[in-house]
Amino acid sequence: MTALSQLGGPPAAVTEKPGRRFTAYLLLLPGGLWLALFFVVPLVSLLSASLYDPSGTVETGYAVTGHWQNYVDALQDYARPFGRSMWYALLTTAFCLLLGYPLAYAIAFKSGRWKNLMLALVIAPFFTSFLVRTLSWKLLLGDNGVVVDTLKWLHILGPDGRLLATTTAVVTGLTYNFLPFMVLPLYASLEKIDHRLIEAGGDLFAGPVTTFRTVTLPLSMPGVVAGTLLTFIPAAGDYINAELLGTPQQRMIGNDIQNLFAAGAHPTAAALSVTLMATIVVLVLFYVRRVGTEDLL
Repeated sequence: MTALSQLGGPPAAVTEKPGRRFTAYLLLLPGGLWLALFFVVPLVSLLSASLYDPSGTVETGYAVTGHWQNYVDALQDYARPFGRSMWYALLTTAFCLLLGYPLAYAIAFKSGRWKNLMLALVIAPFFTSFLVRTLSWKLLLGDNGVVVDTLKWLHILGPDGRLLATTTAVVTGLTYNFLPFMVLPLYASLEKIDHRLIEAGGDLFAGPVTTFRTVTLPLSMPGVVAGTLLTFIPAAGDYINAELLGTPQQRMIGNDIQNLFAAGAHPTAAALSVTLMATIVVLVLFYVRRVGTEDLL
């Protein structure tokens, strides 16, 4: 108490000026309005559409009757493409991680003065449209394309073998289109690693593999988690690659949702859309909780 009295008592509580709080809310207002208009309103509309009475039509209109059977019917009728979409997204994420981690590692640690050029090459595909990039793969993987001819010459494909209109083509297109979404978070995470920690591993007589496993990989986990999420989520809902590079045997849930909306079957399409979103949210929460890091929680 004596010391406090000599110092003038306990410090006074810091009071926030009302004007600053108002300014903070004012700065949040544009973003909040944008999210409300283009996320909350469409989401509510989609939820309402998923509960329409399926006996209605676009011409006569639909009645919101709380028809939860739409979800059961949608899952029963479209379980195979739904599961196929999850499988393709998982394969795409795995391939992007296997290809993207060495590339991000090379850019972060080995590129030297070529770092900016390599980063520019990673994002270069974004300067063309998603559709054009996918159509390019349709040409490359065509039956008379250079890729198929080379594989036949190497006897990897048989005389009647093909790549286009197969699962391989769809997953290849997905991997190519979403690879930058994996590389950039990985690079950002690897770039922040203190090189002295890696050197310390060598000073403690750890080999390169052990140092990578115990130092580099754990420190880069925020990038791994972010990259896998940014890859898996859009890949699960994609329909362009399956439409252009596959056949009805490779159709994904996004193709069925698009076709149902185009045909006017709004309740089933909306129920599938809500189910897809809910499934992805559950998988993401489970994944982040199990393998996430403090930077993401």
